[in-house]
Amino acid sequence: MEMSAAAAGGMPKVDDDLAAAKRKPWLASSGRAEGREKERWRRVLVVGCLVALPLLLCFVLGRESTSAVLEIASAKLTTMKGSIAGFTTNASHGGAAKHADELLGGLLAPGMDRRSCRSRYQAAQYYKHFPYEPSPPLLTKLRAYETRHRKCAPGTALYNASVEQLRSGRSADGMECNYIVWLPFDGLGNRMLSMVSGFLYALLTDRVLLVDIPQDSSDLFCEPFPGTTWLLPPDFPVGNLFGLGPRPEQSYMSLLARKKIVVTNDDDDPAAKNATALPAYVYLSLGWRMVDKLFFCGDDQRALERVNWLLLHSDLYFVPSLYSVAEFQGELRQLFPAKESACHLLIRYLLHPTNAVWGMVTRYYKSYLAQADRRIGIQIRMFSFASIPVDDMYNQILACSRQERIMPETDDGDEAATGDLNSTAILIASLYGEYYERIRATYYAHAARGGARVTVFQPTHEEQQATQKLFHNQKAMAEIYLLGFSEELVTSGMSTFGYVGSSLAGVRPTILMPAHGHKVPATPCRRAVSMEPCNLTPPRVGEECRGKAVDKDDLARHVKVCEDDGRGVKFFD
Repeated sequence: MEMSAAAAGGMPKVDDDLAAAKRKPWLASSGRAEGREKERWRRVLVVGCLVALPLLLCFVLGRESTSAVLEIASAKLTTMKGSIAGFTTNASHGGAAKHADELLGGLLAPGMDRRSCRSRYQAAQYYKHFPYEPSPPLLTKLRAYETRHRKCAPGTALYNASVEQLRSGRSADGMECNYIVWLPFDGLGNRMLSMVSGFLYALLTDRVLLVDIPQDSSDLFCEPFPGTTWLLPPDFPVGNLFGLGPRPEQSYMSLLARKKIVVTNDDDDPAAKNATALPAYVYLSLGWRMVDKLFFCGDDQRALERVNWLLLHSDLYFVPSLYSVAEFQGELRQLFPAKESACHLLIRYLLHPTNAVWGMVTRYYKSYLAQADRRIGIQIRMFSFASIPVDDMYNQILACSRQERIMPETDDGDEAATGDLNSTAILIASLYGEYYERIRATYYAHAARGGARVTVFQPTHEEQQATQKLFHNQKAMAEIYLLGFSEELVTSGMSTFGYVGSSLAGVRPTILMPAHGHKVPATPCRRAVSMEPCNLTPPRVGEECRGKAVDKDDLARHVKVCEDDGRGVKFFD
C-alpha cells in the first residue's frame, strides 16, 4: 500500500551576498548580473575548447587516441552540465557535494567500448553518494597498473615467457612480469571481496592480476582493464585449480616447512640468492582457515617477491591486514588518505556487471525504485551459527529501525494527508520472503506517520544459496548493485553480501548484530563508524613475524575490531 507525508524542511541558510542585497539591492543586483555574465562567458570558453581540442588532435593523433580525448571531453561536459543544473549528491557523512562524473573523478580510464560493458560508465548516474575522490597517488598507480597489465596479459610475448618459466618447475630472477592468480572460493560476496584484496596486493607488489572464472560466474564481470584481458587461459599449466583445497603441498607454510623457501632479512644470504631453490609457484591459502598467516609478515613478503607466480585461494577481505606489513603501510597511507575509502574506491574501479546483469539492475530500478524520494536497502542474512525464529528476526529489524530512525514510523491517525508528499521505497535483499511479506503488511495495515507513501519490494527470494548456478549468481549480483544505489542501508552483521553493498553505495550502514548462540542480541544494531568491510579471519602471528618494524600507533589508530565481530578487524579513520 502506498501512503505519503510532507517532508520537513529546514530554514534556508542566509549568506553574506543575500544580506548585502537587502542592504543595497541595486548594488547586489548589479554585482550578481556582472558575475552571471562572467560565468556564462567562462563556460562558453571552456566548452569551446573542449569541442575544438579533439578536432585538433584528430590531425595529430590516431583514431584510438582521439577516441580517448573525446571520452574525457564528454565526461567534462557531463560534469559541467550537472554543475549548471545543480545536480549534486551529498556525501553520506559530512563530505562535500560531488558531481555525477561518469569516470568517477578519474578512477576509471576512458576509451573502453561502452557497448560491451554499459555499467562501466552508466553506474555513476545511479549512485547516491560520492563520499571520497581517488587520491592522486591512487590514480597514478592505477594508470601504471593498466600499462603493466597490457604488457603482461595473456597473449603477449611476456606472458608466454612467464608460462614457459612456470613449466620449467622453478622461479627465476629478472622476469619482467610476475602474477597473482585469483581462484574462486565461497559465495559471491566473498569472491568479490577477495578479488578486490588480490587486486590491491597486485598494485602494491607490481604484479598482474589474472582470474580463473568458473562457469557459475562466467557472465558476471566485465573486463576491467583497457585493451586487454584478465582471464586466465584454459591451457594454464597448473591443473585442477578449483580442487586444490586449503592445504596443498605448494601452500606457503608447507613450502617453508620443507625448506623449499628460505626466509631471511639478509639479501647477501646465500640461501636467499639460490633462485633454483624457489618453486615455480606458491599457493596462498588465505581463506577462513588462514593457513598461510605468515604471508602478512615483512620478511616473508621479501621471500615471495622472488616467486613469479602466486595462486590466491581466499574468501576474505584481507586488505586491513596488509596494513600490518611495514613495507606496505606507507604506500597504503598515500593511496587511501581516508582509510574507509579503500574498498569503496577499489570495488567501483574493478568490478562492473556484464550487460546481462546490468539489464536486470536498471530495469528493476526504473520500474520500482526510481520515483521514490528516499531509498532504503535492507539486507538480511541468517547464518546457521546465529539463527533465530523469523518473528524474533523481524522484531529485531523493527527495534533497529526505531532505534536509528530508519524506516518511516506507522501511525493510525489521519490518513487523509495531502500536499507535497514524500515517498520511501524499501528494498529487501534476502534469500527468504517472510521479511518482505511482514514489512509490506505493516504498511498495508497501518498508515505511515504523516501519511508518507511507503512501498516495499523484493526482487527475489531464492530460499537457498546456489553459488554453483550462474543465473542465481547473476540475480545476487543485481541485488548487490540495487543495494548500492540506496541512500541508507541496514545490513546483516558478518555478511560479505552486505559489506559489498555498503562499499558500492559509499554508505556507513546500520548493522544488525548477529544472534550468537541463537539468542536475540540485547542491542539490535549498531551504526557503523566505517563503511569498510570486516576481515572476519585476520592472521594471528604475534612474535612469529619478522621484518621491518611497523608504526604500531598508526596501525592501532586505523585497524580496529569490527563493530559486528569481535574477532575481526577493519579500517577506521
